[in-house]
Amino acid sequence: MNMNIDLTKYDQSWYSRGRSGIAVLLWWFVQGTLFRFSLHPMYNFRNALLRRFGAAIGKGVRIRPSARFTYPWKVRIDEHSWIGDHVEFYSLDVIVVGKHCVISQHSYLCTGSHKLNDPSFGLIVKPIVIKDGAWIASDVFVCPGVTVHELGVAGARSTVMKDIPAGEIHVGYPAKFLKERKMEEG
Repeated sequence: MNMNIDLTKYDQSWYSRGRSGIAVLLWWFVQGTLFRFSLHPMYNFRNALLRRFGAAIGKGVRIRPSARFTYPWKVRIDEHSWIGDHVEFYSLDVIVVGKHCVISQHSYLCTGSHKLNDPSFGLIVKPIVIKDGAWIASDVFVCPGVTVHELGVAGARSTVMKDIPAGEIHVGYPAKFLKERKMEEG
């Protein structure tokens, strides 16, 4: 087997975190203290902290204190969306969550990966978009570049490697079409 991986040549000098190193460290400190140890019903407090660090957070958003954001200035969460316990926003690129969305506990939205066949393991970043009314169920992994369209659902423990069309439920590894999402009248 020819091993030609050479991580000494890894270079992400082209990549911008979007803020200075001091701002990044300050956010990580605030997230690990004030944000993390805030009481459960203190949604407005956590939203204010995220806004202070550049996140666009809409009215009525509910974010649990154990949720984590790598770079909040690359995150937008529209009104009345919920972010569950231990959700990870690995926001090397932009993550947009629409209105009335649910990102359930232990889900991981990952905007960064690496070039599989590149000997220096080059960084890849692509945005993630979760559109209005979509639901990312428990323990779902969403890959870089994915869009979950309006009312789309990623079933529990799924790995979402491709876009989910509007009104469809996808499940599994990799996530595949299961059925249409039919909303009840009411």
